[in-house]
This record gives sequence, C-alpha cells and structure tokens, in this order.
Amino acid sequence: MRFASISGRLHQVVSPGRVVDLNIASGGRLPADPQEAYRRWDEVLEFAAAATGEVREIAEEEFGNPVPAPRQVFAIGLNYAEHAAESHFAVPEHPPVFTKFVSSLTGPFGEITRPPGHVDWEVELVAVIGRPAHRVTAEVAWSYVAGVTIGQDISERILQASGPAPQFSMGKSHPGFGPIGPVLVTPDELPDREDLELGCLINGEQMQKGRTRDMVFPVPELIARLSAVTPLLPGDVIFTGTPSGVGLGRTPQRWLEVGDELVTYIRGIGEMRHRLVAPAA
Repeated sequence: MRFASISGRLHQVVSPGRVVDLNIASGGRLPADPQEAYRRWDEVLEFAAAATGEVREIAEEEFGNPVPAPRQVFAIGLNYAEHAAESHFAVPEHPPVFTKFVSSLTGPFGEITRPPGHVDWEVELVAVIGRPAHRVTAEVAWSYVAGVTIGQDISERILQASGPAPQFSMGKSHPGFGPIGPVLVTPDELPDREDLELGCLINGEQMQKGRTRDMVFPVPELIARLSAVTPLLPGDVIFTGTPSGVGLGRTPQRWLEVGDELVTYIRGIGEMRHRLVAPAA
C-alpha cells in the first residue's frame, strides 16, 4: 500500500494520481494527521486494506512530506563502502549516528533556499517506524517499519566539518535540508525491499546511482542497533545513508548552486523534484 500527506491529511494512494482521504472514509475513526496515524498504524493498515471511499484525482505535486513532525530523526553516515572511500574514511564497524533537526524537513516538491557555503546532495532511503521498537532483533525488525520513502540529506560541508568536533547535525539542518516523499510505501509492496535502486540528478545529469543492497548496515540491522540503545517511536524517521557520487568526493568538488534542479528518486517509490533558490533579500 501507498500513503501520502495532502494538505496535512493522510491519504491512501489507490493508483497514480487517485487518492482516498482515510479520515473521511473511516467516518472520523482514523486520524487525519499523518503523524498521529503512525501511532495507530495497525488500524490504518487494516482499514486501508478493505477501504472504500470517495476517490479523487490530484496531481502528485500536491503531495507533502508523509512524516512531517517525527519525534526523533536518526541519520546514518558512511553506510555504503564506496561513499566511505570517497569521503576518505574506512568502512565503519558501527554505524555513525547523528540527527537532522525536525525544522529541516520539507516536502518532496518545490524550492529549497541555498545558504552560503558548500551545499551538497545525498540521496537516501528513509525508513519510518510504525510500532514502538525497543531492543528488537534484526530478524524481526522489518515488522516494526510502517514503510519506506525517499529522502535527501542535503549538507553544507563547511559547517559540517567545523570543529574541534564535526558539526554534522548543524551542517545538515538548514531549513529545507531534509526533503522526504512523495509517498510512503509499505515494505510488502516492494518486490525486493532489500535491493532498491536510488539516485539523483542535477539539471538532468546523473550524480548518484546505487542500490540499497550495498548498505554496510541494512535497514533491519540499523533498527536493531538503534533500538538497543533508545526506544524507537511510531513515526520516527531513519535516514539510512547515501551511496557514492556526492559533490564532496568529486574532483574537482562540485556543489549545488542557485537555479539548479535536483531530482531524487528510488525505483519503486517515486521521485522528488526541487529547485535551489537564493535567500530572500
């Protein structure tokens, strides 16, 4: 099944461009707020599996971030060996974890203000938690996932590298630096949830292209390791890391500039489209 947030309300996507408002279809039994829906995800899935309701047509550009206000945002660094190499790091023995502040999250379409500095791109698979998860094993971890979607871990590298300790969370949390969407896809909907092609393009030029099967720590292992330390809450977001091809690792290095079009995709989920704009005067 596929779900979208439209005008801040949870919808089931029954076919491309055709949606059902689950709050209305359920007679108000299900919450309209997507974030509240993750706390009742089993009810949402049960209803959506047999739901009949008014279907309306809507352009995908109206879709917003399907997880607009998570209580916790986890992000994983160096989770692809080739990206670790281009960043001049060894493949990690333990997943490096940081956060993107919630105020950085935005929807899958529109404009992103480019701040000063070296602004980079990072396509990522995003996993969204659907059930409370504490000390779960990798073997059962997928059952705690509401669905997966597309994310961009946009990063300003100068601030990120400032010290004496790196400022990962600050460098990756400017407004608009966490686009997510356009839909949340339940894991059973995907032919192979462990092997998805992901990539991004700038002005039509392919910058990144990888496969999630190459993660150092796959989604179940990330959930097991994170939940061993801290309870994961329904609606929490995990940015799972980026493959190689970022601007930092290129020779010469390349950065996002005002006017650039950034297209981010994961096959089987969809694509996001953004334009970089100058800060308001």
